[in-house]
Amino acid sequence: MAKKLLIIDTDCGIDDAQAIMMALAAPDVEVLGITCVFGNTAVENVCQNVLKVLSVCDFFLQIPVFRGSAGPLVGPANTVRDHFGTDGLGDVLKDKDPRWEEKIQREHAVSAMIRLVSENQNQVSLMAIGPLTNLALAVRLDPGFPQKLKDLYIMGGNMEGKGNVTLCAEFNFAMDPESAYIVLEEFLCTTYIASDCWAYSKEAMVNRETFTLGPCFVSYDAYAMAACIDSSVLTEKHQVSGPSGAAGLHRSVFVMTKCDCAKLSQLLLKSLRQPCRK
Repeated sequence: MAKKLLIIDTDCGIDDAQAIMMALAAPDVEVLGITCVFGNTAVENVCQNVLKVLSVCDFFLQIPVFRGSAGPLVGPANTVRDHFGTDGLGDVLKDKDPRWEEKIQREHAVSAMIRLVSENQNQVSLMAIGPLTNLALAVRLDPGFPQKLKDLYIMGGNMEGKGNVTLCAEFNFAMDPESAYIVLEEFLCTTYIASDCWAYSKEAMVNRETFTLGPCFVSYDAYAMAACIDSSVLTEKHQVSGPSGAAGLHRSVFVMTKCDCAKLSQLLLKSLRQPCRK
């Protein structure tokens, strides 16, 4: 059976790293490239974090890494320093490679995204687990880009206006709302959106005090990646249809609402059991 071709667009923080490890551990998935975007930290840190994850998982130099957008389409870049630390991985890495830039591809992430999808039309799944700036720029440079994708998975937004950075705003969409609008309006491929649903699933498993004050954390990106790797992880999704674009075209968006927590746990554990380098 042919492998699922995947491009990961990430603002690599701790949960992104976990999601990337899941993709690397999946035998039926081939990661064509990883594109970096600002978000959890500056894009320069994101690039270094991705290289570190690939190195630890023994995939160093096997998967190309591309530097992308350093800020949103409109306004200054805002990153969160009190969640994953200033570097996105908790400020625990002391042995950072001073020559990391030599290991990043010279091609811009948006250009690489367009090229890789054009070379494998209707075969590539795109996993977006950061702000959607690179995707918005891709459709601006190549309006036919979305139709060349097999499908799109997005970690972002919310259904009931319950935010995780403000009262109503979810982090990835809040970092670049204009890009989120462009992607939701103009990407006509089949789209799956994982938003606040994973938080609800986790909250249902433990009491509220443990959920909010305990040692666990909500791994949003791992949930989205699990759904991409194995569609049976999704136990409930809602299809939402609406107009898209000036031409009044219609397409379907699936909002994920429930998951098989046992299968999700298996995928997470598998990613942690893969061979690694110290």
